[in-house]
Formats: sequence, C-alpha cells, structure tokens
Amino acid sequence: MPARKLDFYLNSSDPLRNLARAVRDLSELQQILAKNAPSELTQSSCVKQLRAGILLVSADNAAVATQLKQLTPRLLACYQKQGREVTSIRIEVQVTNPAKRPPPRRENSGLSTESIENIMSLAEGLEDSPLKDALRRLAAHGRKTP
Repeated sequence: MPARKLDFYLNSSDPLRNLARAVRDLSELQQILAKNAPSELTQSSCVKQLRAGILLVSADNAAVATQLKQLTPRLLACYQKQGREVTSIRIEVQVTNPAKRPPPRRENSGLSTESIENIMSLAEGLEDSPLKDALRRLAAHGRKTP
C-alpha cells in the first residue's frame, strides 16, 4: 500500500473534513489567546469551543480564571481584529490535575537493637551535656516502640 499524506485521509469523508476544520479553528483561536495574554495564563488555560459567537475558555484554577476575566475586553477586541466572529468570552474553571494526596503515614517501626546500642555507646562517650541527655532519651524511646 503506498504511503499517503494525512490530508488524504482527513479529506476522505465529510465528517473527517469537518473535524479537521474544527481542530484548525480551535488551534487558531488558541494561538490568538497565546499571543495576546501573558504566557503564565495561557499555560494554565485553553480554548474549548466557539459556538454562536461565545468563546469558551477553560482555566486550571480560579486565580487564572479571574485574571483572564480581567483581560476579556482586550482579548475580545483582538479576536474581532483577527476577523473572528467572537461576541463574548466565557471563562470556566476546570481543574485538570487533582490535588495531590498526602503520602500514607508510615508506621513507626522503632529503632533496631543495634541502633539503640550505638546511640547508648555514643552517649556514654560524651561528657554530661544536653546532647548526652537527648541521646539517652532517644535510646529509651526506641526501646519502648515495638
């Protein structure tokens, strides 16, 4: 089978042709957003759709959404200047990455007998001091933990 360009397949049927056109349109709308908004905002947002003149932009969090809403009049003018039929811009918050859960707590396995002996021998080699007292308490605590 001879190798063909992707365009051949995308233009092979009306549904695929319409899909390819929609993807190109969204890509162009995203590029206009990227050129006219700060990169910190465009990295955390994306154009979702343009329907009936309403451009839907998704933001990763409320802070990004708020800043984009403040830029809406300027962005609207930029889209219209590019010949796009955008009459309003709607910003939605859509969290893409769930909040990280804290790692599961490890059970306290205590100190090994060898570790306790090493701590005690270190403490015995020291003069009376707060460090010596702390090492003794650490060893005593390590013995109590199962």
